[in-house]
Amino acid sequence: MFLSAFTEISVAAWVMATTAVFLMGISKAGLKGMSIFNVTLMALAFGSRASTGLFIPLLIVGDIFAVVYYNRHTQWKYILKFIPWMIAGILIGVLIGKDLPEWEFKWGMVVVIFLSLGLLLWWDRRKSERVPSHWAFAGSMGILAGICTMIGNLAGAFTNIFFLAMRLPKNEFVGTAAWLFFITNVFKLPFHIFVWKTISAESLLINLKLLPAIFVGLFLGVFLVKKINEKNYKRFILIVTAIGAVAILFR
Repeated sequence: MFLSAFTEISVAAWVMATTAVFLMGISKAGLKGMSIFNVTLMALAFGSRASTGLFIPLLIVGDIFAVVYYNRHTQWKYILKFIPWMIAGILIGVLIGKDLPEWEFKWGMVVVIFLSLGLLLWWDRRKSERVPSHWAFAGSMGILAGICTMIGNLAGAFTNIFFLAMRLPKNEFVGTAAWLFFITNVFKLPFHIFVWKTISAESLLINLKLLPAIFVGLFLGVFLVKKINEKNYKRFILIVTAIGAVAILFR
């Protein structure tokens, strides 16, 4: 489906897109790990390629809310450690995004996510307070996050793994991730407009129609995050990230 066919969007597509944006709002409010479901629904509604650009303006709206609400909890040292690698990954993603076979991308990402989750569970079972400090950990997670966020807005799994490994408390996790995604989504914007041409006047009209759903999700997400304690929050992130890795294969 081409975004220019604005009047031909089916009711089913609108329902899937609205649900995707609602869930995105919940995620941006702090209930991380749900991005795979948002991306999958939007891809089903508008097609994989078109949906990547369609999401960007809405993601930035959610990022602005999250940055304002959680700004006081931001840990900039982790952003500065991670973001150069993520930007490098975005640039790689711009170059390979048109030619990379989708099945290779899916399987590679699933394998990396599960290996990383395995390492996280191992660290937890050791009950060690030590966090991974070697540049290779931030580098590998950052580059993978950058490639995945450019190709499919799917950086969440890798950023979740990095911040969980840093043992950030719940609010610091959310506040730091908010600024990281705001910066990287703004950085991606010109590539979607001028290189991939996935953002247009027609796509922005669809964004306007979907905007109310993100605000409902944002306010519900803030409420839910307050109700979840630190231990259950971390467990939720791990479980949803693992489910999301499997769901990638059926996208």
